[in-house]
Amino acid sequence: MSTTALLLIDVQRDYFAGGRMPLWEPEAAAEAAGRVLARFRRAGMPVVHVRHESKAPGATFFLPGTDGLAFHPAVAPAAGEVVMTKHYPNAFRGTPLATWLQSRGVAHLVIAGMMTHMCIDTTVRAAADLAFTNWVVADATATRALTHAGRDIPAPQVADAFLAALQGTFARVVAADDPGLPGA
Repeated sequence: MSTTALLLIDVQRDYFAGGRMPLWEPEAAAEAAGRVLARFRRAGMPVVHVRHESKAPGATFFLPGTDGLAFHPAVAPAAGEVVMTKHYPNAFRGTPLATWLQSRGVAHLVIAGMMTHMCIDTTVRAAADLAFTNWVVADATATRALTHAGRDIPAPQVADAFLAALQGTFARVVAADDPGLPGA
């Protein structure tokens, strides 16, 4: 049994064109995530699809009963792959994710998905706190522009800043086609 699993976080329709919270270049991220997913499937390595469903009052996307909850076709779960639903940015909070991984001897995580600055960042940091070794697939993540102190911060800069903050202490940040990536 593999000690490495792939976590695909929130690659859902609301983050794409026509959705309730479109991100910057989500199609490219989904395609990269799909390539990593294909490698994990070929290798018979565990895959966990994480879906966000909003429960917070005033939530505007990932609403229960909407098409926005659906996974993007590039990373749609296959028969037998685990799907977990979360209600917080941290994929471990309020879910059986840690228990499921640990019960299968998983110690290493390859993480891809959306949004880089929110659920990816939060989940990677939590995974590190739980003693998982992490790889973040940079080009298989997507984010959006943010505003701080009256300044607009373009999405590429948001992504770079969050990925740089994760690099080293919390994860190894790599590209989808990196030959050193588990499953490659």
